[in-house]
Amino acid sequence: MLRTLLLATLLFLTGAAMAESPVAITIHGGAGTILPENMTAEREQAIRDALERSARAGHAALEQGRPALEAVVAAIRILEDAPQFNAARGAVLTNTGTVEMDASIMDGATLDAGAVAAVKGIRHPVEAALHVMNDSPHVMMIGEGAMNFARDHGLEFKSEDWFITDFRRQQLEAMQADEQAAQARRQNWYSTVGAVALDASGNLAAATSTGGMANKQWGRVGDSPIIGAGTYADNRACAVSATGHGEFFIRHVAAYNICSLMRLTDMSLDEAADHVINATLKDVGADGGVIAIDPSGRISMPFNTPGMYRAAIHPDGRFELGIYRESE
Repeated sequence: MLRTLLLATLLFLTGAAMAESPVAITIHGGAGTILPENMTAEREQAIRDALERSARAGHAALEQGRPALEAVVAAIRILEDAPQFNAARGAVLTNTGTVEMDASIMDGATLDAGAVAAVKGIRHPVEAALHVMNDSPHVMMIGEGAMNFARDHGLEFKSEDWFITDFRRQQLEAMQADEQAAQARRQNWYSTVGAVALDASGNLAAATSTGGMANKQWGRVGDSPIIGAGTYADNRACAVSATGHGEFFIRHVAAYNICSLMRLTDMSLDEAADHVINATLKDVGADGGVIAIDPSGRISMPFNTPGMYRAAIHPDGRFELGIYRESE
């Protein structure tokens, strides 16, 4: 009887401890030449509202005891539907005026991952990436194969007109009218979206979704769907989602690099993330930023551009939102 009572007490205390474990989430909506003078009050407010809704949707899932994987998907779904960002609805256009999307997701507990690239019509590409991870033996699927896989798993599709906004049409027209300006815009504006989270069980997850690079050609794919480049999660170190000039993030395996620095050196999350963004990448002329979270819920959001759309809810419940470089 005493043994049973002791066991019940231990299970109760363990459950209570688990319930009290801190949860945290941080999201981004891209980095680039984001300046107050280039932003209307209405657009800025719409962006702030979407960022807050995204962070709170992911955090609500965590507070309900849902796993980090579900939290990052919940957060990114909000941003994929928000036309202000370069992901799903509102994605940038290719040189032929179409939308091609990429997404990835990773589980820090198992190192399982899934990704899709060059897909069209899928309302929530992050959900397609999740199904690749959970319902196939593969890590990445592309193009028609990925789209057929998404249909087989009942994902929602939309017509191309649903994804394309007037803002993106005008952006493409301006870029194609002035190739020099087009190159400058490609180098300085990245509004990929991403989320990283820590759940009550101490597990990490990361996910990223994007429309890629405006005016892109030849089926170009950037870092967002590439595990280790734009997305990485490992419970032994951290979870990372990146935004920036994808070719450089691929070459320097940016997301994995941050986690490796933490695992193999005594660097903190802030130190590792800052080193990759403001030393490794900046030294080769690469613009961008990351969001990252460690197993204790510490959050880091470094970027080397004038601004990065970002929001976070820390383990103590503190909400943080920023757009520009200076403190807000």
